Amino acid sequence: MTSNPGAARPKLLTVIGARPQFVKAAVVSHAIAKDARLEEVLVHTGQHYDDNMSGIFFEELQIPAAQFNLGIGSGSHARQTGEIMIALEEVCINAQPDMMLVYGDTNSTLAAALVSAKLHIPLAHVEAGLRSFNRTMPEEINRMVTDRVSDVLFAPTDTAVANLLQEGFARDSIVRTGDVMFDAALKFTEIAKTRSTILKQLDLQGKSYALATVHRASNVDDEAALRNIAGALAALSQKMPVVLPLHPRTRGRWTFETPKNLTIIDPVGIFDMYRLESAAQLIVTDSGGVQKEAFFHRVPCVTLRTDTEWMELVEGGFNRLAPPTAITSILEACEAALASKPDFSAAGHLYGDGDAAGFVARYLADWISGLKEK
Repeated sequence: MTSNPGAARPKLLTVIGARPQFVKAAVVSHAIAKDARLEEVLVHTGQHYDDNMSGIFFEELQIPAAQFNLGIGSGSHARQTGEIMIALEEVCINAQPDMMLVYGDTNSTLAAALVSAKLHIPLAHVEAGLRSFNRTMPEEINRMVTDRVSDVLFAPTDTAVANLLQEGFARDSIVRTGDVMFDAALKFTEIAKTRSTILKQLDLQGKSYALATVHRASNVDDEAALRNIAGALAALSQKMPVVLPLHPRTRGRWTFETPKNLTIIDPVGIFDMYRLESAAQLIVTDSGGVQKEAFFHRVPCVTLRTDTEWMELVEGGFNRLAPPTAITSILEACEAALASKPDFSAAGHLYGDGDAAGFVARYLADWISGLKEK
């Protein structure tokens, strides 16, 4: 195909809405910007709208300002998904994109996938093929449906590829990329060491404390589960300082007495988060992304869930599952993780070589150009 400098570039419409997606988009959008063959149109659904959950990430990661901000905000799964679909459909009709790009497994992802299918816009899904095999998780349904209507499935790991093949997806629609979050960790961790002052602010010494995050509905909306998590973190704080950046969903339900050695703070930006993660002795979380970030920073992790979409970390001994059914079981998992000596170097290129974002950008440009040729 002969290039025409005067011709309009193919238009890629990227939909993001939650802070893990901002991190992924930071590296992929930067890679897309370097490829003169594509024009990216960025849509922010507003699913995460608080400045601590959204604005600070755009600023720190230098993500281009979204051309469209749908301003949907919070709500039930059905309401949020439906409102995003209504607003996004209008954007797509006006913008006429050649392809849509989505990340992960949020309601924003599902809504965008359904709109692309209804409007016959080709769809690419970053983090395709992840499975926890727990259909009670809203995220599991979101990622399964998104995969099913996607034209290009960007699978981060060999396990994700195997999951898709097992489910009958065509091999030529699956692309093993590595993990764009690993790219972000490589790029921003060193910057965080020079820019973040969070350890000094909290009077923390490296490798002397535990970092915890809790936001998943199955934990936060279950009073018994949240009480067990709070009790376990309080008990853990008797052995070492515990830092808990409290998600807005969790803050509204956190009514427990806070011991002196358990420090609750507001959600933090990516530089402070990477600094807290990399300097921690232990990470306790129910987040999918933080499990991986613990691995990237070579910190043992305990995941407060019955299952995970990142089973390779459990199988390698880098992560332990600890369902919040009892304080004692969570503490036992924490003690086992602290005593463990996982061989991080043995994992090899589990999540790629650090150029997943560049690979995704190049593949998208090639794919759309090929589509245009036909």
